Amino acid sequence: MSTRDFDEASITAAVVARFDDTPSPRLKQIMQSLVKHAHDFVRDVELTQDEWLTAIQFLTRTGHMSDDKRQEFILLSDTLGISMLVDAINHRMPEGATETTVLGPFYVQNPPEFPQNADISGGESGTPLYVTAEVTDPSGKPLANAWMDVWQSDEDGFYDVQRDDVDGSNLRARFRTDENGRVSFWTIVPKFYPIPADGPVGDMLAATKRHPYRPAHIHFMIGSPGFETLVTHLFVDGDPYLDSDAVFGVKQSLVVKFDDGEPGTAPAGKAVNGPWKSLTHHFGLKPQA
Repeated sequence: MSTRDFDEASITAAVVARFDDTPSPRLKQIMQSLVKHAHDFVRDVELTQDEWLTAIQFLTRTGHMSDDKRQEFILLSDTLGISMLVDAINHRMPEGATETTVLGPFYVQNPPEFPQNADISGGESGTPLYVTAEVTDPSGKPLANAWMDVWQSDEDGFYDVQRDDVDGSNLRARFRTDENGRVSFWTIVPKFYPIPADGPVGDMLAATKRHPYRPAHIHFMIGSPGFETLVTHLFVDGDPYLDSDAVFGVKQSLVVKFDDGEPGTAPAGKAVNGPWKSLTHHFGLKPQA
């Protein structure tokens, strides 16, 4: 067929063929598959010119909304379930290794490092929570000096990077495991919150009658030489959004219960006048291939 005579049925094969000489076999596979699936989608819904322009404008707004503190494209990927699909394909975990979930848009590299039993709440209000975490290999052998990044939202559902009134890092820290592979610290009980819904992703959720809420959780990223870096959350049992997480990140193995602290006593010499909670959890890391 002449290169000037494509139609809606034949153009896909022609575009796919243009990538035949791609030097990288993997890039060739990705680009040709992308063209095939994208063209099939356009044919399936019979996309109109106005709808395609709207899509381009939506993606343009998504790019403009992104900066060093907010990644709107990650939010889009999360809310379409693509982030969790990529995560599942790339993290088929052996027995004894903790399941992964999405990174989320508010991770900050190289957070401040704190000693054992530190309070990372930065004075934020909320029910005190004492966390003890153990890090091991899949067989249960403790991993000493593993690094553990922890971050979460405050009681109103905001991360420190979303607040202009926070100078420094609140509810965000790095720890190192002791000789027994353990880390202990004070924080506050997390609460469910909406993902940022003032941009194009929020418009998409509203137009499709979807809520923007994530169930209450604490983020963990854990690494040790010879093991894959673990990115995961711990979700609070009983949260009303566990079964409708806006980003599809909940896995049953990551749902945990908090225990009530004994009145009048608290670990690490902390003075707690009112109610407090505790959590003890085991994380298993997957050895690198």
